[in-house]
Amino acid sequence: MVPYSRDVRAENPEGAGGDIPIEWGSDAMAELLSRLGLRYVALVPGSSYRGLHDSLVNYNGNRDPRLLVCLHEEHAIAIAHGYAKVTGRPMAAAIHSNVGLMHASMAIYNAWCDRVPMLIIGATGPVDAARRRPWIDWIHTSADQGALIRSYVKWDDQPASVEAALDSLARAYSVTRAAPSAPAYVCLDVTLQEQRLQAPPPIPDVKRDRSPRAHGPDAEAIRATLEFLGQACRPLFLFGRASRDERDWDRRVALAERYGALVLSDLKNGAVFPTSHRLHPDPPGIFLPASSAGLIGAADLILSLDWTDLAGTIAAAAGHGHPAAARVVSCTTDSALHNGWSKDSFGREPVDLSVPADPDLLVRALLEAAGPATPAEWPALDRTPAPSWSPASDEGAGITMHDLAEALRGALAGAPACLVRVPLGWHGADLEAGHPLDFLGMDGGAGIGSGPGMAVGAALALEGSGRLPVAVLGDGDLLMGGTALWTAAHYRLPLLIVVANNSSFHNDVVHQEHMARQRGRPVSNSWIGQALSDPEPDLPAFARSLGFHAAGQVRHCFALPPALATAAAAARSGHCVLVDVRVRPVE
Repeated sequence: MVPYSRDVRAENPEGAGGDIPIEWGSDAMAELLSRLGLRYVALVPGSSYRGLHDSLVNYNGNRDPRLLVCLHEEHAIAIAHGYAKVTGRPMAAAIHSNVGLMHASMAIYNAWCDRVPMLIIGATGPVDAARRRPWIDWIHTSADQGALIRSYVKWDDQPASVEAALDSLARAYSVTRAAPSAPAYVCLDVTLQEQRLQAPPPIPDVKRDRSPRAHGPDAEAIRATLEFLGQACRPLFLFGRASRDERDWDRRVALAERYGALVLSDLKNGAVFPTSHRLHPDPPGIFLPASSAGLIGAADLILSLDWTDLAGTIAAAAGHGHPAAARVVSCTTDSALHNGWSKDSFGREPVDLSVPADPDLLVRALLEAAGPATPAEWPALDRTPAPSWSPASDEGAGITMHDLAEALRGALAGAPACLVRVPLGWHGADLEAGHPLDFLGMDGGAGIGSGPGMAVGAALALEGSGRLPVAVLGDGDLLMGGTALWTAAHYRLPLLIVVANNSSFHNDVVHQEHMARQRGRPVSNSWIGQALSDPEPDLPAFARSLGFHAAGQVRHCFALPPALATAAAAARSGHCVLVDVRVRPVE
């Protein structure tokens, strides 16, 4: 395999950094961003923040934060999103003017729904009309740029002076980190960036703030939860959004074992509990499996720890014939972000006790406050749900998603990996998670095209960890956001992309089949308006044009294990690799 011909990773500017004085408004802004400890800023270059761009390179030396060039603003946000899912920390993304913000808006909504921290630096043409260049500055200036995304960011501002801009950036960083996390946006007037300073302005002392970023439960909430746990015979824990910290992972396991509670997890969120544990009887799903509905109906206490859509989950259990009769304790701080525009707050939770605290801090408090507990006794359960796939009976039947999952497990065995994403057709039984970084969940807002950028962001965060980032993406997701992969190749980020290619927007084929049956119309027409064929996109050629190593499409089961093993070995040696796998549509 031919290595990359040159190393551009450092991208060290000439004559930059050192003792260069703060002379321009954007120099002060770059100084503050450096003091915030931001390692990267992903951006698509644009004139609205040309001043800040210059300062980050020539004043700050392209170090902390370092510029990461992207090919689309959605990718810049998605990269910051993937980075935050691994680290729990915000990355910066710079968005050019109103036009870039419109490009980025879907990815910002994903990050909002996924509750990840992110500092988005926007910019605008001169707010002062007298300073605008003809034509271009007028169409790149908005009276209230933040209004485009205000309904799905945690905080936004458009400061009117250099001093105010420094305060706004410092505040945005603090706001986005505090639980519940969500993106924060600061729009910088190009005039402020390019303002020559008479003297350096005071830089906010960002190291002074030692406030906790998350808050634990009060004593009464701990007491009431312990009382409910002590009275329960069949406790059920719903583990939703949680930290990637191994100590928090161990505490979740310890709490479940102390009370003999069964545990459900969710493919929409990252790994929160070992999937092979005896107390995790059902594989996670995007939607509630029927067997899990039975557990909800049988439980006498449900402890929900920032579970996504608790009301909908309980309603789904009732729809399966298992209405919940349990006491319900819900621990989440999510209500602080609920607004009238977005319905990602879901339905009203039917709770007996609401605990507005960080879920992992509640787990810690429950373990510390209580002595040894007598584990509850669930009746013996038959945990043998039928798989949703139909295994290929012969070579000609094609590759199933289960075949792909098994071959990928084999290829990754023996060294740690991080499954960044899986497609909708992935069955929860094919997920093996024994560490919080084994799986990162989905994108929050279910926006197609986010997978490639999030994979690059995760690869950035995992660089040097010894854990290989692997993303299994649908062909539609890759085609919509695939140019994000160029950034991984450009910065030499080891990454393995596996495309589960059914040559279709198959999720909507299923919807069209449903409509046809409901209306008594030909199901055979469901492929029309969905197929990605004639011509069929050449995904390996596309990937190679972006700097990835990619062989031809894998079409047969016997060829899949060696192809994935070769690709994984190449990625572990430092390459960006894509494997295109023709899969049978999930039936």
